[in-house]
Amino acid sequence: MQVKKMREEYRKLDKLEMSIWECCELLNDVVDDSDPDLDEPQIEHLLQTAEAIRKDYPDDDWLHLTALIYDLGKVLLLPRFGPLPQWAVVGDTFPLGCSFDESIVHHKYFKTNPDLENPSYNTKNGIYEEGCGLENVLMSFGHDDYMYLVAKENGTTLPSAALFVIRYHSFYPLHRAGAYTHLMNEEDKENLKWLHIFNKYDLYSKSKVRVDVEKVKPYYLSLIEKYFPAKLRW
Repeated sequence: MQVKKMREEYRKLDKLEMSIWECCELLNDVVDDSDPDLDEPQIEHLLQTAEAIRKDYPDDDWLHLTALIYDLGKVLLLPRFGPLPQWAVVGDTFPLGCSFDESIVHHKYFKTNPDLENPSYNTKNGIYEEGCGLENVLMSFGHDDYMYLVAKENGTTLPSAALFVIRYHSFYPLHRAGAYTHLMNEEDKENLKWLHIFNKYDLYSKSKVRVDVEKVKPYYLSLIEKYFPAKLRW
């Protein structure tokens, strides 16, 4: 399956080595055609989200950092990472190996997908067992899954809720439409609560107030040092 091959290729993390903050700055070179917030540098969008969450949840520093890094996987659009086309990096994600829920954006285009005629894939559970856990579900690959792999493979100490937010923040059929909940386990259900919180600060919620990057930078550098190694493989 092409998605598995792509995931294994980028799981090698052999493109370059850099820190989290260096990647934040690198993201300024990325243009996401699906993002409605294109007026300011990408790093400001990340910091706007992070600062908004920091204001409302001051004691959850892991959530502040999660908001800073959740979109860093979009560096896959840059030449040094391939580059991959927009459709393979950004946009909504969804499970493979089971029926396509109607809540998936542009669902009508699945009518030409051969999986619809495959009895192993076109049922509610498909190749999975109910309650198997999203960790065991193959998702369409994109920047979410890539950043999750970067964080996990580099030994982050962020809690599982943070990794869940990073990996599934574009899984809109789940956290907006309530689809595919039958595949979740108990840990997923607990983590989904945090994703619902995070989602309130994500897409279409960017502030028009500019963030003083240099002013807040020391705080986020301290969080990066707390939860990540100095250099990461990407």
